[in-house]
Amino acid sequence: MRVNLQALGCRLNEAELQTWARQLQQQGHLVTAEQEGADLIVVNTCAVTAEAVRKSRKLLRRARRTNPRAKLVISGCAASLEGDAWAREQGVDLLVHNRDKDRLVEIAARELDLGSMPLSAMEPQTNPLFARGRQRAFVKVQDGCRHRCTFCIVTLARGEERSRSVAEVVAEVNRLEAEGVREIVLTGVHLGGFGSDIGQDLKGLIGALLADTDVPRLRMGSLEPWDLPEGFWDLFADPRLMPHLHLPLQSGSDAVLRRMARRCRTEDFARLAGEARQAVPDINLTTDIIVGFPGETDAEWQETLSFVESMGFGHLHVFAYSARQGTKAATLPGQVSREIKRARSREIQELGHHMKSDVLASFVDRRLPVLVEGRSSGSSEDDWFGYTPNYLPVRVRSDSLRPSFNQILEVTLDGLHEDGESLRASL
Repeated sequence: MRVNLQALGCRLNEAELQTWARQLQQQGHLVTAEQEGADLIVVNTCAVTAEAVRKSRKLLRRARRTNPRAKLVISGCAASLEGDAWAREQGVDLLVHNRDKDRLVEIAARELDLGSMPLSAMEPQTNPLFARGRQRAFVKVQDGCRHRCTFCIVTLARGEERSRSVAEVVAEVNRLEAEGVREIVLTGVHLGGFGSDIGQDLKGLIGALLADTDVPRLRMGSLEPWDLPEGFWDLFADPRLMPHLHLPLQSGSDAVLRRMARRCRTEDFARLAGEARQAVPDINLTTDIIVGFPGETDAEWQETLSFVESMGFGHLHVFAYSARQGTKAATLPGQVSREIKRARSREIQELGHHMKSDVLASFVDRRLPVLVEGRSSGSSEDDWFGYTPNYLPVRVRSDSLRPSFNQILEVTLDGLHEDGESLRASL
């Protein structure tokens, strides 16, 4: 069968998609980037915001409209929370809840009679990551979260923390590296909580990966700022651990952070950022900000703007707060109007654009390696796109040499691209 896989939301959803793709290939199915002509479409949905739920619904409708004859399977957080109604509305053939998603391919094969081919009859296939047009592999190392931030619906959808063994993660990374993957991103709902249920920790996992694998580039996904273990910065002495951390701040006001039930205050975050920049040369710090959390006053918003500006982040992910039924925040007084949230979102996005441009400009005239991930959107065939070790987006112009995808090249960073969101580079 020809199978198309789609994901919305977090990197964990993407990691799960990669696992399903591999399992489907092992059963003799062909993973395709196109929905048209697919016999099976699998959608991994997201529920982190109301907008993510809306986009998940839209993706299902598009899949059904594009290919009405295909069998449609849904999973993920939105499907787990609201999927029974969706299955009736969207003509879904199979709903797999989060609690069973590790067995999605097995369940789909049984319930939808997908069939399989013996291994001896299969032609060799490339890594399904490349078949889907991706170069960077996400590896799920844990699921679930023991904390209860008042805005978060994901803890309800994903459940308690469950970690994979270090040996299992090492084996997966070695297999991906042998298949040609050059960059691995470790991901989880609560990545910093890795090992809490099996007597391990994140530092031990990364240490094992650096010692027992040869993958050229290793990254971490989103990491809560209170989770860093003792001696964490020492790991970056190995240049294969990429100098970039995404540390979700959520708000620059301590009063708002308390209402969110976050376990990190601005003073703690500033101290952590200072330690990171002192210990790891060229480290790039990025973050998440929630705009318009219940009760957020003008004064608290100004505190957020001021603190975020002082941090000099390389990129901001900005989310307008949306009430999620089942969370404590949805019951709090002082819900902020849509108009105010829109105005504040525009304000902080403009600040984020200026900060990102400043960070990018500080690396002009440097020479850094870039992993070529594809062609630059809307540009000529000679423009390529990729990221530096510290996750700076780069557009590479090459008139004489055409690099292949998934190749690591040394480039000279010539200047800012006119959009202010990436760097221009030459070989």
